[in-house]
Amino acid sequence: MKPLTVVTGIVLGTCLSIAVSLAAVMCIFLILGDEHPRIDYEFPALLGSFAIFLGMTAVAAVSFYSLLIGHPGRFVAQGLLWLGVAATVYYYWP
Repeated sequence: MKPLTVVTGIVLGTCLSIAVSLAAVMCIFLILGDEHPRIDYEFPALLGSFAIFLGMTAVAAVSFYSLLIGHPGRFVAQGLLWLGVAATVYYYWP
């Protein structure tokens, strides 16, 4: 396996684990929402973060698969992946 494929796999696994963790937190928020009204204010930000990492997971999966099969559009997918990583870093940068 080539180094770029390994790095893309690491990005894919990281984005997927963050998206699954955020989905679990959303489930907890939905269960506890009635008892703790402060949670309602944090839910839109949580939903936005979930959407970002779900999108990043999809882009990383397409990029990873295209690298594995040697698809001609693999470099376009890589460009979109790294553009998404840069946009995510910019979004969360303090």
